[in-house]
Amino acid sequence: MKKLNYGKIFLLGFGFFGVSVIWSTYNAFVPLFLANKFDISPGWIGFFMTLDNIAALFIQPAVGAWSDRLRTPIGRRLPFILIGAPIAAVAFGIIPIAAALPLFVACTSTLILSMAIWRTPVVALMPDITPSKFRSQANGVINFMGGVGAIIAFLVGSKLYETNPAFPFWLGSVLVIVSALLVFIFVREPKVVYEKNPNAEKPSLWKSLKQILQEKDRSAIRIFMAILFWFIAYNAIEAFFTLYANKHLGMAEADGVRLLSQLSLIFVIFALPSGYIGGKIGRKITISIGLALMIICMLLMFILPVTILTTPLFSLPLIGLVPVVGLILMFVGAAWALININSLPMVVDMTDSIRIGTYTGLYYLFSTLAAIAGPNINGWIVELTGRNYASIMIIGPIFMALALFMMLGVRRGEAHDPGQGEVETL
Repeated sequence: MKKLNYGKIFLLGFGFFGVSVIWSTYNAFVPLFLANKFDISPGWIGFFMTLDNIAALFIQPAVGAWSDRLRTPIGRRLPFILIGAPIAAVAFGIIPIAAALPLFVACTSTLILSMAIWRTPVVALMPDITPSKFRSQANGVINFMGGVGAIIAFLVGSKLYETNPAFPFWLGSVLVIVSALLVFIFVREPKVVYEKNPNAEKPSLWKSLKQILQEKDRSAIRIFMAILFWFIAYNAIEAFFTLYANKHLGMAEADGVRLLSQLSLIFVIFALPSGYIGGKIGRKITISIGLALMIICMLLMFILPVTILTTPLFSLPLIGLVPVVGLILMFVGAAWALININSLPMVVDMTDSIRIGTYTGLYYLFSTLAAIAGPNINGWIVELTGRNYASIMIIGPIFMALALFMMLGVRRGEAHDPGQGEVETL
């Protein structure tokens, strides 16, 4: 293969587009419902926002390994998408109209379980159909589509929220169904030889993790620990930023969501370049630059006074007025693109094509552990500091620095030519 099939990758990107629309809307508006509709304290909001990740911890890694072993006429990944996406869409649409907390919890729980069924398989499809040397670029395309989904969730969702708080959720339900159908209709899983020996041991999540822990080269466990640390830090922004904007900066609820659209806009713009940068100067260096930039940005959001952070700077089409904090978030978006676009390709390039789903599951195992720990850590810190939401911006840089330290010892995971166990599929 001489070049990347961008058409197929963009169509596959609709799967991640659907995932991104759902979770961006969920993370932006559910904390507001919990705080302002049900009067839940910050500590318990942090716990509630980890429930999806607790479920994912037990489901997503196992589903990734299961999808490696599954054999059906339509492939090993698509069945999970066709089951999980419709259930998620229905549950998601009911969340904003649930007037009682038990019904609200029931709907969010159903959403959580159904999303966990299909997220790992849809992500594993990218390395399935993409050779190693193009995986950073392909992941840039996939995350570009995810970023577009986030922008729609934040920008369009914030406008719809002002009209009716249910509208952003109903939009998300429709988009996730359309996205899943596009993937099913246009993306075909490759015809690859999964096992040369029919009696060979099948991929196993826990056996793979045990092997990683026993390796003399600590590259795999170091990158997984880096993933754990940087997602703990990023969750400070993802789970609490709308409350940070509302309670600390004094902004309206919808304005806080619009600020997140500014982060997502730059993430989308940098998604494709980040893949090429990773391919050009190396994934490890690219990720390390992103981590350093994230540390600086989060510290600025902690150190600068509210009067400066809310000072208007300029206006942009669609997203409107950009204050100082919005400009900082734009740099966060660029930094997160450098990190996020190149991390999954590093992980899957530490294994062979037979275990791509398993290693994708391990990626989600560590990122999910972080997503459980992050909101809880940050939620209780906010609680202990007298509901000072700015405090989340001092904890984040500590974990980003730990991630950077771990990355310094990673020696594998760069792009390589097709070889042992890898099958070109485009």
